[in-house]
Amino acid sequence: MTAQGFELGLNSFGEVATDADETLSDAETVRLIVEEAKLAEAVGLDVFSVGEHYRRGHNDSATPVLLAAIATATERVRLGTSVTVLSTNDPVRLYHEFSTLDAVSNGRAQLVLGRASATESFPLFGYDLADYEELFEEKLDLFMRLQREETVTWSGKFRPPLVEQQLHPRMPPGGIPTWIGVGGSPNSVVRAARYDLPLMLAIIGGRPQRFAGHVELYHRALEQLGHARRPVAQHSLGLVADTDDEAVETWWKYWQPVVAQLAKERGFYQPTRERYMAEVETGALFVGSPETVAHKIATVARDLRLSRFDLKYDVMNLPREARARTIELLGREVAPRVKQLLTKEPTHV
Repeated sequence: MTAQGFELGLNSFGEVATDADETLSDAETVRLIVEEAKLAEAVGLDVFSVGEHYRRGHNDSATPVLLAAIATATERVRLGTSVTVLSTNDPVRLYHEFSTLDAVSNGRAQLVLGRASATESFPLFGYDLADYEELFEEKLDLFMRLQREETVTWSGKFRPPLVEQQLHPRMPPGGIPTWIGVGGSPNSVVRAARYDLPLMLAIIGGRPQRFAGHVELYHRALEQLGHARRPVAQHSLGLVADTDDEAVETWWKYWQPVVAQLAKERGFYQPTRERYMAEVETGALFVGSPETVAHKIATVARDLRLSRFDLKYDVMNLPREARARTIELLGREVAPRVKQLLTKEPTHV
């Protein structure tokens, strides 16, 4: 991947923002996300993606609807998901939603498919967590067949069979760009290669370079299966501000309580200041001035042979001004600096 082809994007999980110390309502936050996507396009970013969560403080539960609203407010930026929880979605409905989004947006739709690290959708939609792996495998098989075949006859365990079904509106031949999201499982890496799909690495803690083995496994599996090289991307969290000190102090204030809660719920590490600074300096938090963040992105892009980097810029109660400043600086200063750095020493994809 050349420096000019390297892409920078944004991820939102629909987390509520604040304005002058007042917490925005859910509806205000949804409208804010549309405005932030417009800003992302205005500053030249390549992709704007929205997650899928079902918990208080997150407003991304109807992702295709939100992306369709963004599609009508933008013209160029590509529109995707930071993760679509395929295990608890119906592949037929998902196809219809994203073929419609692709039509509305004039071919800008894409998505990342994942098994889910947060599992609230399983009881909400009546699925058993015991079927976690089997659900994803079966639904991925059906979804990709719907994308790649004009007429589908199919049967499985978790939904009624299909007999010579043609879905409309149609996606383009072969479907839309579809990535497999991986949080660390080698089996998921091999699955991405088996389905000949690009790989999105969700790296939210520790040194990103520890995923180098996953990238090597992915490339090796593609080769063994007779597939050409596919893009590899990274999703991580962070904030860009005018100075390193401002970015570090702002992100710490809002990130620390979120991770402390996750530590109680899901066994995450305790967010001590020491651990936080280690994540900022050498780990998976991309927090700092434009120059600092650009150098860190360029470094991991070379080390992991990335073609794309997505920054998750919203965290619970982060002021809307800080969110907007991150978007502006990422597009206007970080993106061109990353490409400049990669021109000097390009990735080897």
